[in-house]
Amino acid sequence: MLAVGTPGPRLDQLTRTLVSTGHEVSHAAPGDVSRQMRQSPPDAIVALDDAHDGLDLIREVRAVPAGRALPLLVVTSDPGPVGVADMLRGGADDCVPDSSDPVELSARIEAKLRRVPVPVENLLLDPRTGLYSQPHFLGELDRELKRVDDSRVGGVVAMVGVAEIAALEARLGPRVRREVAERLAGVAEKLGGVCDRLGWDDEGHLLMLMPGVDEDTARDELQKFANAVAGTRFVVADENVRLTPAIGWTPLADCPDRAQAVANSRNAVEESIRHRDLRPVKYAAWMRGSHRRRRRPLATALRALLSALSPILVLLFGVGIPFVFYQQMYELGWDVGSAAYWVVVSGLVLSAAMIVLECLFSLDAKPRPERPAQPYPPASAVIAAYLPNEAATIVDTIESFLRLDYPNELEIVLAYNTPHPMPVEETLREMARRDPRLVLMPVAGSTSKAQNVNAAVTRVRGEFVGIFDADHHPVPDAFQHAWHWLSNGYDVVQGHCVIRNGESSWVSKLVGVEFEAIYAVSHPGRTRLYTFGVFGGSNGFWRTDLLARTRMHGTMLTEDIDSSMRALHEGARIATDRTLISRELAPTTLKALWNQRSRWAQGWLQVSLKYLWRGLRSPAFTARQKAGLVVLLGWREIQPWLTLQILPVLLYSAWRAGGVDQLDWAVPVCLLATLFTLSAGLVQALFAWRLAVPELRRRRAWFWRYLVVSTFFYSHFKNIVARQSLLKEVLRDRQWRVTPRPGEKAVKRT
Repeated sequence: MLAVGTPGPRLDQLTRTLVSTGHEVSHAAPGDVSRQMRQSPPDAIVALDDAHDGLDLIREVRAVPAGRALPLLVVTSDPGPVGVADMLRGGADDCVPDSSDPVELSARIEAKLRRVPVPVENLLLDPRTGLYSQPHFLGELDRELKRVDDSRVGGVVAMVGVAEIAALEARLGPRVRREVAERLAGVAEKLGGVCDRLGWDDEGHLLMLMPGVDEDTARDELQKFANAVAGTRFVVADENVRLTPAIGWTPLADCPDRAQAVANSRNAVEESIRHRDLRPVKYAAWMRGSHRRRRRPLATALRALLSALSPILVLLFGVGIPFVFYQQMYELGWDVGSAAYWVVVSGLVLSAAMIVLECLFSLDAKPRPERPAQPYPPASAVIAAYLPNEAATIVDTIESFLRLDYPNELEIVLAYNTPHPMPVEETLREMARRDPRLVLMPVAGSTSKAQNVNAAVTRVRGEFVGIFDADHHPVPDAFQHAWHWLSNGYDVVQGHCVIRNGESSWVSKLVGVEFEAIYAVSHPGRTRLYTFGVFGGSNGFWRTDLLARTRMHGTMLTEDIDSSMRALHEGARIATDRTLISRELAPTTLKALWNQRSRWAQGWLQVSLKYLWRGLRSPAFTARQKAGLVVLLGWREIQPWLTLQILPVLLYSAWRAGGVDQLDWAVPVCLLATLFTLSAGLVQALFAWRLAVPELRRRRAWFWRYLVVSTFFYSHFKNIVARQSLLKEVLRDRQWRVTPRPGEKAVKRT
């Protein structure tokens, strides 16, 4: 028995008590415990909390490897409840007062000697959390790998990291790694499912063993776990935090041994942390340091060649092949071309009718609630920026946000990435020093807006968050009006984006009117018609909890529409408010406009391929909403190709009639259909002018110019872009081309 304490009457009394109950006693003064234990390892330790230094003695004993598993009793002169609780939490196995009867003290020591305490990491299972220690988990993994080799059953091993762990550890200390793993394990146990063995490693990663399951089931279960973690607020080291789980996984069948299984999962975790989008990442060989994804010159050159030839390919697939098909079918006795003619005409009339219908429904758009249903809560703004592209505009943007009028706390988080330091960063730091509402958040390794937003959503403190691009200037009462919607049962509200540099070029004038047609007419009209809205990427306000669960997927070129679809699948309500205004910059050149619309068109195509069929089968949508999905995600992809069919149909008709001069162009039905189709553009321009913001409504010439340019050029321009986007998606050309932002000097106020 080792008695630890300062020499004196109390230590002498303790020694006599221990000797009288049959124990051999050695002594150690505070600070000398390690040496004494090495010389003569005891069976148990009894320590005196001289001068209330009991916690220091406990730490000294437990710091010695041999002292971690020894019974440790503390004899205290002041056995107050708080002090006793602190010592038990600090590592003591028992705590008794000086006045305890010698027989009781001896019995407590004997009880501890019969049931020697074992550190949690040495147990098979942590009794509090059900977590396997790393050695035991790896033993289980070995057994499952052997089963895979013997019987070829499936199975997956996964590792869960946390994107915020480094920042948490820097702020709260190393203990947070274990605490975080325990919190994650609690979520996994609550969900249940196919994961029946959980462990943790020395770096605080949660380890998950999922034996006997196929990859699709494992992916679904891991996704449910990720969503549950992201939607939970955790208490870690007495602080309320949000966590971003980064899940990497690998099939057991792909791993020769446990070391490879763990290494593969860890590499996949690193890839998942880059995106912060909650999606579990399956390991691929390119994720290893020596196998990082490399460019393939031949494949890149082939993709570039096919992209350059895309206009020819569009004509080949959209005109040449249909024309030959109509010819061959006619030779076989089938007049398919004539039927195609009426299909095309009907399609054009249908498209025009839907435009007119949206315009009419926009007049009946649901008005914003007059007052909030709850008091204004703290709110946050997230400005996502790529500094090399935003340097000329970002300071002016931040100043506009600092002028916002909101009756509660409003923090402004600038989440940005930059490949190299820039002078504007010092200006931003100075602004943050002057105004604590501004929070600068560099996102290391980010390559997209989605990653910036995902990083910021766990940092924000507001109950709701507004998402903005770096050129946006919202109106002063934007956040107040957004809360009117959110407090009255909505989860997301999309505002009205207005162009503020319309005077810069003819392109920006065109886009200025087009945005009125989109945000003042189409969005409100569709929302009223189909009973759901979409988030348009900027000037949108989310409940923070929903955004934390939904995130944005950087692999989608329109991550905003993608997040809208996932939120709607979850049952979210999305409103559209054309009075909720934010002013932004439009592209000023045709090339910049092409790049922007090309990304939008390809992004919409990605969303259509991913969600149309899923939405039509989902019970989350009503029949009316499913009709809206068909229009938004189905018809919008068919219509550009359908309009192109007029060319092979006309060629076929001329071939069959014996020449173009033999065609009858005055068919009444065709003329009426053409007039109706053209009139839809006039109606849309008229409604855009009628519902536009006052500063643009005064520019009547812009709307007339838009009508003419749209009819004879711009509509065809957008159809060409849409058709090109299909070929780009087939070629897997998904490069994000940044839209240039003109400097503030180039912006003339409209």
